Amino acid sequence: MGNCFSCFKVPPPPSTTNQSTILEQKDETMELRTLFPQNASQNHPHTAIESHANGNKKSSLNAMSTFNGVGSDNCGSVPIVPGNLRLSRGFYARLPPLGRTGNNSGLNSVIDCKQQKEPSESKINCLFDQYKDPHEDIILADGIERLCDDLQLSPDEFKVLVLAWKLNAEQMCQFTRQEFVQGLKSMRVDSIRGIQLQLPEIVQELATNGEFFKDLYRFTFRFGLDVNSGQRILPADMAIVLWRLVFTIREPPLLSRWLKFLECHHVRGIPRDTWNMFLNFAESIGDDLGAYDDAEAWPSLFDDFVEYENDQMNQNITKDEFIKDSSAENE
Repeated sequence: MGNCFSCFKVPPPPSTTNQSTILEQKDETMELRTLFPQNASQNHPHTAIESHANGNKKSSLNAMSTFNGVGSDNCGSVPIVPGNLRLSRGFYARLPPLGRTGNNSGLNSVIDCKQQKEPSESKINCLFDQYKDPHEDIILADGIERLCDDLQLSPDEFKVLVLAWKLNAEQMCQFTRQEFVQGLKSMRVDSIRGIQLQLPEIVQELATNGEFFKDLYRFTFRFGLDVNSGQRILPADMAIVLWRLVFTIREPPLLSRWLKFLECHHVRGIPRDTWNMFLNFAESIGDDLGAYDDAEAWPSLFDDFVEYENDQMNQNITKDEFIKDSSAENE
């Protein structure tokens, strides 16, 4: 066909046209309009086909041939209609085919994300069965110890307290099936690995969110009570252990002095109100206790603590003055 565009030229009409020739040209024009709608030519100017009933104007295929990678050297090898189909195929080749995992990663990632957010209750129950007591449907002390070993945690570690809090455990040293299943579902995990990954994120949020930490703090008191005996006051030795544990993060400056005061004065127990109000006390009273007002409705134990600390401070001042005076006399 040669290296020219003569193959795409529409032959000129004869000098004498008759009615049948005009009708044939109209039919050809209608066919071209069917293959190349007007709106397609507006949206894709490179593929526009200009046709007239008189047949005197040739098709504008130069730009279309270049777009398809077909130069003037092989212009005659690509007919008009297959050329248009080639454009369509080139366009759809860029779209990700349905049903192929390689090109459907966006959809798969959404599905995977949804699966990660919806833990399997059957997996959680199977996990519970690995640690539950052989005779009771409860995870007891031995099972909790094995669970901690698998989590690579010590049973007296802060993260174990956080886990118990997320499970909303009613009693220390045991997890019921309902607590375990509902707790892990709320954490959106169903495996040991999932728990290991989730706990550090919860701890980080506790360190920055005061309301979040307050909920854990109040839970800790209830968690330390012996429910079976109807205990309502936390023994002082247990309270001291739990105060040290829960304040692994967000430790107030006066905590060590407070615990030392409890140990020295042999306090028998800590009521719930005293436990809860200590958090407010520690946050609102400065390290030097200068902001403390005994006229406020603080528990009497706080009054005793502040008085004890002031006495200790006065004794230290008196002792320092005595040493200073003694040094001056010696000079």
